[in-house]
Amino acid sequence: MARILLGVSGGIAAYKALELVRLATKAGHSVRVVQTPTSERFVGVASFEAITGAPVLRSEFEPDPARGAFPGDPQPEHEPISHLALVLNADLYLIAPASANTIAKLAHGLADNLLSSAALAARCPLLVAPAMNDAMYEHAATQANLATLRERGVRVIDPGVGSLASKGEHGVGRLAEPAELLAVCEEVLAGRTATAGAPAAGTDSAVRGPAAAPAPDRDLDGLRVLVTAGGTREPIDSVRYVGNRSSGRMGFALAERAARRGAEVTVLAANVALPRADGVAYRDVETAAELADACAAAFPACDVLLMAAAVADFRPVDPPDGKIKKDADAPDTIRLERTPDILGGLAERRTAAQTVVGFAAEHGDGALAYARGKRERKRLDAIVVNDISRPDIGFDARENEVTVVTAERELALPFAPKEEIADAILDEVVRLRARGGSDGASGPAAAGRAARV
Repeated sequence: MARILLGVSGGIAAYKALELVRLATKAGHSVRVVQTPTSERFVGVASFEAITGAPVLRSEFEPDPARGAFPGDPQPEHEPISHLALVLNADLYLIAPASANTIAKLAHGLADNLLSSAALAARCPLLVAPAMNDAMYEHAATQANLATLRERGVRVIDPGVGSLASKGEHGVGRLAEPAELLAVCEEVLAGRTATAGAPAAGTDSAVRGPAAAPAPDRDLDGLRVLVTAGGTREPIDSVRYVGNRSSGRMGFALAERAARRGAEVTVLAANVALPRADGVAYRDVETAAELADACAAAFPACDVLLMAAAVADFRPVDPPDGKIKKDADAPDTIRLERTPDILGGLAERRTAAQTVVGFAAEHGDGALAYARGKRERKRLDAIVVNDISRPDIGFDARENEVTVVTAERELALPFAPKEEIADAILDEVVRLRARGGSDGASGPAAAGRAARV
């Protein structure tokens, strides 16, 4: 298995690094840990040493009893320079959690502690998993620093949306879950193994993650594609919500494939806890209202809208700020109101040059009939429908089987991984734009669309 070097910077999310180490060692990987002094305020050295079976290093100036070796490897006879030996022997270096301060150091090439010095010396793949308050994460400086790291080939594992360290705070900034962090590491390691015989060790291609399949023709070059993914959550109180089980896998697959085909892709992600593709811009939202606002801002500039998000149809009226106590003030009923028809509103404002694709997750008989009616009512170019009553293609499944409904045909896409389904849907988008679309937009649509493909 692999040698994983884990850098732990300061933040409450450092406790998740313990679970990551446990999962990695259970999977057979050999793990060494370096910590910043601030991280020790949250998790002690002894905890990591107990799980890894190896000494934890905190400073460039302390000797390494293992002399840079990973568990299971023989120790060298000489005393190496610790931060150089660790990254020289590592197959991958993951910094999780990565605080705003650490990210700023990495982006500017600073090396004032062991963690940042090792990052600067690393020739193995470098991964960074941010974790911080949502205000700090969304600050322009942090976003610019992350963009700089991505441009250098660093794999950024984006944080999730949820409760934050401060009481009552909720937003983007939660460290990705340990199982997700390990899954991304293993993807990168698998890609590095597949490309081990390629030239240019230490170049961008050596640190960008898993080896990609041969890219299709860049038939979406120059197009701006807006994708919505996941499922909205409508608060009942400060703890509970009305939502759905959409994982966002289909929307994320569409985004990744569209980017590979040359598109400039933006994803509006509603509560999605999945790895994020390099070269795709993501914005996190939670509620239908937040998604509506984000769509209204991004839609005018896009050429193609792929509305894959599952938007809650109803939301509680006037949810309280606090938690409803079940033994005291629990209501007999919760009044609901309809959420905005986001897709319908966007379709009404579309231009002749825009292509709009809806998605419908239906249950059992009548799915196709409902999808046909929805496409016509909302004047969409196409609608993609799947039957979620089937357990093998329901929510969070890695495979899907769908039918793409347009004005002139119904294209059945057989059971396949969602990445393949995504490519087939994008093929249909290319076809629609080349022929001038469906009855979603008529008149000058043909000229407008053909000119943009």
